[in-house]
Amino acid sequence: MVLAAFGPAFVASVAYVDPGNFATNVTAGAKYGTLLVWVVALASALSMVVQYLSAKLGIATGSSLPEMCRDQFGKRTRIALWLQAELVVIMTDLAEFIGGAIALKLLFGVPLLAGGLLMVFVVFAILMLRVRGRDGFVPVVFTLLFVVVVAFAYQAVTSSVGIGEVAAGFVPRLDGVGSAYLAAGIVGATMMPHVIYLHSGLTQHMDERLAGQVRRRVRASGWDVLLALAMAGAVNVIIVVSAVGLPGDAGASLEVAHAAFAAQAGAVTGLVFAVALLASSIASSCVGVYTGQMIMQGFLQRQVPLWVRRAVSAVPPLVVLALGVDATAALVLSQVVLSFGIPFALIPLIMFTRDRKLMGAETNRRITTWVAAAIATVVVSLNAFLISQVVLGL
Repeated sequence: MVLAAFGPAFVASVAYVDPGNFATNVTAGAKYGTLLVWVVALASALSMVVQYLSAKLGIATGSSLPEMCRDQFGKRTRIALWLQAELVVIMTDLAEFIGGAIALKLLFGVPLLAGGLLMVFVVFAILMLRVRGRDGFVPVVFTLLFVVVVAFAYQAVTSSVGIGEVAAGFVPRLDGVGSAYLAAGIVGATMMPHVIYLHSGLTQHMDERLAGQVRRRVRASGWDVLLALAMAGAVNVIIVVSAVGLPGDAGASLEVAHAAFAAQAGAVTGLVFAVALLASSIASSCVGVYTGQMIMQGFLQRQVPLWVRRAVSAVPPLVVLALGVDATAALVLSQVVLSFGIPFALIPLIMFTRDRKLMGAETNRRITTWVAAAIATVVVSLNAFLISQVVLGL
């Protein structure tokens, strides 16, 4: 029966293995070896707490985080939060579509703009998929996630890095400002703000066999989060480890990383990397559009057709690709913008889950609130550092 509650966290975990994670983790492995493995593990652990709180909010209140913001905040605050949430979704789509376009170029030689257009149609087809009256979105996303996991399981098997070297990477340490900057980028790219909104909505629609069993659903969701994000964290660690020994500029772009993998470990390894990137991009794009729909409905109580949502969200990445802007630079910029969005989702989440009037018996324990507040402080501090480096050049 508990298995009926499994699934939402695995959909959310797609965002933890998106093109932004590919870029930061490959750079970490190529430049610093296993030095920053502990940062990847820490980011995954922090995300487990946050996603658990998001899932619990949806179960205990019956409302998503956007709906709670609409109900609990004044009009100006609600509109401001909605606008920044929409920006988060746009930047998410920017990264995913550009990543997919790059993957199509690597695999089939498709020009970037044509690849971006193809991504639009593929994602739209998946979102519209119906199989005998049932929504085929979740099974397809699960399949794509499985492809990513298998691809990097292959990378793990073929890696020449020893277990001892990997284990040493779990010891917290840094090596200068460059590694600290990259560590901040890893955390910022991992704790994606849009899935904080999303998870609270996904848990509203758990299997009806658990209807009314709030405590049981919350506990089951905890296991769902633990397993899903442990898997995503393992994939990210593997990406770092698989990049160890690559030239230091392998993180300069996903194309350079692909060429470096092929040169170091053979054409098959390069192919596997490109396939994983494509699967990750498509799955993440689907989740991004789904999230955008939920955000608008939650904040404004309005819903637009998915094809309209898809068309609007596709405009920024297609414009970037049409103008010939450096694709990797645009991807990095999207991650910086996303870092701004984390506090706007995380702080209201902590406020709501500590409120007994809203949560009832599922109110955070004091230690849970303190841990969550500490996580928010760490994330905000790291993202402030990242922003100061990238935007202000300090």
